[in-house]
Amino acid sequence: MTVLYLEALAAIAVSLSVLMAGAWVVQQRTGNSGWVDTIWTFSLGLVGAGSALWPVAGAPPNARQWLVAALVAIWSLRLGTHIAIRTKGITDDPRYAAFAGEWGVDSPRRMFIFLQNQGLGSIPLVFAIFVAARFPQDALRLQDYLGALILLAGIVGEALSDAELKRFRDNPANTGRVCDVGLWRWSRHPNYFFEWFGWLAYPVIALSTGYVWGWATLLAPVFMYWILVHVTGIPPLEAQMLRSRGDRYRDYQSRTSPFFPLPPHA
Repeated sequence: MTVLYLEALAAIAVSLSVLMAGAWVVQQRTGNSGWVDTIWTFSLGLVGAGSALWPVAGAPPNARQWLVAALVAIWSLRLGTHIAIRTKGITDDPRYAAFAGEWGVDSPRRMFIFLQNQGLGSIPLVFAIFVAARFPQDALRLQDYLGALILLAGIVGEALSDAELKRFRDNPANTGRVCDVGLWRWSRHPNYFFEWFGWLAYPVIALSTGYVWGWATLLAPVFMYWILVHVTGIPPLEAQMLRSRGDRYRDYQSRTSPFFPLPPHA
């Protein structure tokens, strides 16, 4: 059994590395780094669904494997399509553009390394999907349905956040203002919060005292929290917002929770 999990880890690592190399090629040829996140999302969905359906001892996928594969596919298609539509309307992603500006002439090489690190750093996410799908019991349990509800709630919450932000930005009266309506009154990044929340589904499905590998799924929400709150999510986005909105965004920061939805300060 251990060999199977190690083989899965190796296959996941190679697949993500190759796909993120493809993302680098697209970014270099188009000059629009927004496609990076699009490809990353679809890559996670593809590799995640494939790993969930990976046959065990030649047996066809069971109900749990199909459930987990469907969940990650729905997540990937929703988020990837949203990012792709957004990317078509911009010339470049300001977060990655800021990195490229810092790197200067060494930008192509540094971007390739950055994207490889992003792909390989995503191994815990896909491995959590693989482990959850491999829970050693064919029949679906209450935990499986609860995990599905958590992931679907995360998808709905993230989609609602994205829709609220789009409506706000599409209103000419809001030009130069900071979105602080709906879920955005409770969190400066409700879309990021719900993205993180959805990854709690896999530990819920996999955790059991009799399934040691299930504890590895905890790495998924831990990694997602770290990447969103401390690396490629909030820090570069808020730096960009401070440059473009200035004191308006500082005021928003002073009264709104950065990540977890909380009542706004007066």
